[in-house]
Amino acid sequence: MSTELFLAFLGFAFATLITPGPNNLMLLASGANFGLKRTLPHMLGIAIGFGVMVVLVGTGLMVAFDKVPALETVLKAVSVVFLLWLAWKIAHAAAPGSSGAQGRPLRFIEAAAFQWVNPKAWPMALSAVAAYAPDRTLAAVGLLALTFCVIALGTGTAWMAVGRHLRRWLADPARLRAFNWTMAALLVATLVPVLFA
Repeated sequence: MSTELFLAFLGFAFATLITPGPNNLMLLASGANFGLKRTLPHMLGIAIGFGVMVVLVGTGLMVAFDKVPALETVLKAVSVVFLLWLAWKIAHAAAPGSSGAQGRPLRFIEAAAFQWVNPKAWPMALSAVAAYAPDRTLAAVGLLALTFCVIALGTGTAWMAVGRHLRRWLADPARLRAFNWTMAALLVATLVPVLFA
């Protein structure tokens, strides 16, 4: 990969990873509800899980979608159901430290697995491989995956930190409830391009 192409990819990776989407909205909500330390496995699961996804997409999974178009419909349906469930969980999250709190942040493996039903992750991975590693060599795809992981650690930390800084303001139960419902609604809104594309 040329230096110019890699620099272009850096811009693409940063832009796609910093903008609001299911992962970032969940990190924001989790940072606000559970704090940085408890949300860290969630953030690491996103970064590493997406990197693994890029490697698998780049080394052959793209071909499966080309050969079996019905896979896209199945993926879309699973994504919608899972995101609606996550939105419900966020909307009903209890206040941090409350005795009746049943909620918890996503675990590492859950966040990593979520990348496979994340409607923003698929176009990101497919576009990155097609545009920046069209030869699909393991070295080029590996570089994309590693770069995505590193940038995701930074952008994910930023979203968690914003959520964490909101904790004090969200100590009021009415504000927390409004915040959680807003985050849930925004998460559902991320489905609009999936459903109407």
